[in-house]
Amino acid sequence: MKESAKSHTTFVVVAGIVRPIMNLLMRKEWIGVEKLPAGGFIAAPNHCTEIDPLVVAHMLYNQKRMPRFLAKAGLFKVPVLGFVLRATKQVPVERSSSGANRSLQIAKEVVDEGGAIIIYPEGTLTRDPELWPMKGHTGAARMALEGGIPVVPMAHWGAHEVLPRYAKRMYIFPRKTSRLVVGDPVDLSAFAGRPLDKATLTEATSVIMEAITELLATLRGGQPPLVRWDPTAHNQSTHGRFIEQGGKAGGTDDGTSDAGTAPGADGAK
Repeated sequence: MKESAKSHTTFVVVAGIVRPIMNLLMRKEWIGVEKLPAGGFIAAPNHCTEIDPLVVAHMLYNQKRMPRFLAKAGLFKVPVLGFVLRATKQVPVERSSSGANRSLQIAKEVVDEGGAIIIYPEGTLTRDPELWPMKGHTGAARMALEGGIPVVPMAHWGAHEVLPRYAKRMYIFPRKTSRLVVGDPVDLSAFAGRPLDKATLTEATSVIMEAITELLATLRGGQPPLVRWDPTAHNQSTHGRFIEQGGKAGGTDDGTSDAGTAPGADGAK
């Protein structure tokens, strides 16, 4: 998936619109950007609000790295948005085994060519009541272990104050600050040579999620829960709408991020 003139031009145009808006909405503080690998890598951020993809994309684009996401296939059919996703060569994810495997293959091609592919291991907005990272899916770990690809953990905090999880309106005033920290690539050497079975992928995913959680703890200055939130254990769906305690509908997550985890490739699941 080589960068075409059309793709580059579309990125420039979209960035010219989005970056000023993001700068207006929030002050930004980026920490550790020098840790981004020179070659291709998987970016693995936390996920607590629908505008998270813009936060991560903003940082990467400013570092001259074209951000590409695994995005739900249905979004490619949305007028205007679908055109932008296709023109910037985002990676569609189908919720089927064959579709998920194909998505991960395309994502690997992006990385092999030195690109950055963003995968949200949580697969959707965190269900944790305090917005800590929840249990992750194994797509990022599988892709990393299969291809020897570095996984760069990231955490950000503050954007949720502008657009709270599942909110229908933004809170612009007073102006908020979005802080993002980039960590060292996750050490997955302990899994080298092991079969990529469920146990291995689950353990590797836990290591990735722990790295993300530690970064978020430094930003928040708080203590994460001892046990990571598991939607299944709380009778919550792992994608889309969920019901909060008290019977209030949590809403539908229809951002580009519900993608790193289509079932099938374990691939994304």
